[in-house]
Amino acid sequence: MEKASVKDKPISNEDASSGVILPYRETQRGLASRHVQLMAIGGSIGTGLFVGIGSYLRDAGPLSLFLGYLVWGCLFILPVNLSVGEMCAYLPIRGSIFELAARFIDPAFGFAMGWVYFYGGVMLVCTEYAAVATVMQYWNTSVNPAVWVTMALVVCSCLNFVAVKYYGESEFIMASTKILLLIGLVLLTFITMVGGNPKHDVYGFRNWTHGVMFEYYTDGATGRFLGFFSVMVYAAFSVAGPDLPALAAGEIQNPRHTIPRVVKMTFWRIVGFYVVGVLAVGIICSPRDPRLLSAIDDAAAGSAASPWVIGIQNLDIHGLPDLINLLILLSGWSCGNAYLYSSSRTLYSLARDGQAPKFLLKCTSSGIPIYCVLTVSLLSCITFLVADTSSVTVFFWFVDLTTIAFVLTYTGMLCVFIAWYRALKAQGIDRKQFVPWASPFQPYMTILAIVIGCLTALFNGFSVFKPFNIQGFVTAYFGMAFWAVMFAFWKLFHQTKFVSPADADLYSGKAEVDEECKIWEDGEWEERRKVELAQMNWVRRVWEKMW
Repeated sequence: MEKASVKDKPISNEDASSGVILPYRETQRGLASRHVQLMAIGGSIGTGLFVGIGSYLRDAGPLSLFLGYLVWGCLFILPVNLSVGEMCAYLPIRGSIFELAARFIDPAFGFAMGWVYFYGGVMLVCTEYAAVATVMQYWNTSVNPAVWVTMALVVCSCLNFVAVKYYGESEFIMASTKILLLIGLVLLTFITMVGGNPKHDVYGFRNWTHGVMFEYYTDGATGRFLGFFSVMVYAAFSVAGPDLPALAAGEIQNPRHTIPRVVKMTFWRIVGFYVVGVLAVGIICSPRDPRLLSAIDDAAAGSAASPWVIGIQNLDIHGLPDLINLLILLSGWSCGNAYLYSSSRTLYSLARDGQAPKFLLKCTSSGIPIYCVLTVSLLSCITFLVADTSSVTVFFWFVDLTTIAFVLTYTGMLCVFIAWYRALKAQGIDRKQFVPWASPFQPYMTILAIVIGCLTALFNGFSVFKPFNIQGFVTAYFGMAFWAVMFAFWKLFHQTKFVSPADADLYSGKAEVDEECKIWEDGEWEERRKVELAQMNWVRRVWEKMW
């Protein structure tokens, strides 16, 4: 017999039989595969890859930059994507990973994880708004940056108030510009390094000849390792993505086909965009370029601190830096838009589980959790700190606050997978026969990623201790304290207990999802899709099949 639906009963040790969900409209499955693909790619490419990366190129060197992104992407982000993809493909429910954490580990764990992710998502929205203000200062330093924050906030909020399919289209377009920007910058780097520039300078790997792994914080091999580790910590901020398909699981069309398809492309996204991108930035811009050093130290320099812009200007290429900065601006806008979406859906899922106020459950007729979107928009107003402080300084405050939150959340997701894996074994279920898609190399890949995540969270603020920096300590470790407080609060207040693998709930909500997914899984949708594709011209047909 099926257990009680998650939709009707929050996951809690408390009796919630009175129900708070049923009277409210729900989010709707309006996101197509191409929307989710671009959300996962573009939503995780923020301005950190274009602006903030300059300081790490300067401090750690081009090889450390390359290796830091490669290790973090392949040994941490990839396992998170695959683990989350397996669970959410089986149960693409509203509330997704945080609800599964409550089922498989402890309701207090799910509560803490959800609220830490929510706080991290709001901080990332603020980071991108601050980045928009920073980039706008490239053209105009006389206008208070708060004006640009207001502009970004209003546009992103409006896009999130419309039906999810229109949000998906807007994010599809903006994320596409970021991808085209990164591809264009990599191609530009290759063309110019072999002599295709106004100076006809075949500079190749010249910028790698004065050292590739710099000493950071201390001397010798330890200093070079810390330079590499500092890049890994920054990659933890700028390489994201597994959270977006998980949060959108309840709004994805044909989720049991789409989610595995999205996560299986993770490796190629990491290598193709991040690793190749940071390799290219270390080629086109010297880490010892005086303009890079002065731009980073000059708070008013804004996006001039971008190593891409500096490298292009050094080659006497005119006009292009303005276009690059415009696209960087759209990049920040897009990432802020994506995480306004994910933060509001996190708040909605917390409310569904009785872990946030009931009024947040209200959805519009088009399926938008309107009060959740409004709450995130109001909280993101703390970005107006830029009105009184350098936008670059505020940007890096939010970077630190975001980084620890996402490291903790992603590590929590990995722990949920281990609990899921143990539950299947304890209940005598063959994982490869039970789920629509089983991720490879498990559980070993996940265990390694958990170790990396815990070490990164523990040592991410190593540079703030000597000399001791109070502001740096708070921004680096606030997330850990917040997690501990939220976990202890829910644990003590509700007297929750850790879930035994043999008793873990693997079925609640499955019947409802099966019913929802019939439209895509009964064969009729595929036949209808084939007819639609046959009626398209060849360009549209190729485009549709790509996603």
